[in-house]
Amino acid sequence: MVMTAAGDLIIPMLATPATVGLARTLADAWMCKWGYSRILDDALLIVSELVTNAARETPHKEIRFQLSRDAEGVVIAVWDSGLGAPRPKPFRRLTLEDLDLSAEAFDDNGGWGLHIVQSLSTRCGATQDPNGGKWIWARLSP
Repeated sequence: MVMTAAGDLIIPMLATPATVGLARTLADAWMCKWGYSRILDDALLIVSELVTNAARETPHKEIRFQLSRDAEGVVIAVWDSGLGAPRPKPFRRLTLEDLDLSAEAFDDNGGWGLHIVQSLSTRCGATQDPNGGKWIWARLSP
């Protein structure tokens, strides 16, 4: 784990499903320490979405989770070594009738996480890392 002089967090992690919970726990502690409880729920949901996407893109490889703050608010970023930029599903209004809630297909109803990140963040995007891979990030304003 790396903490910068400003108290920001950068931590390498193994991309597994358990990594999501660890990243949420770390984000919760740092956000509370910084006094950002008002945006905590949104931040934790964004952390979940970004870390989940990185873990699915590069299973059992290194990812990096970063949580930092500046005068504009908080930045949540996740690096993975994957080549492709994330692409959200085409936006459409969903109803319960659109979802297949059968046990066999229940996990196939996902893919809307980037829309959630876009809705909850002030700004978000993807940045290619000059050393390889990419950072997916979201900014929240308090």
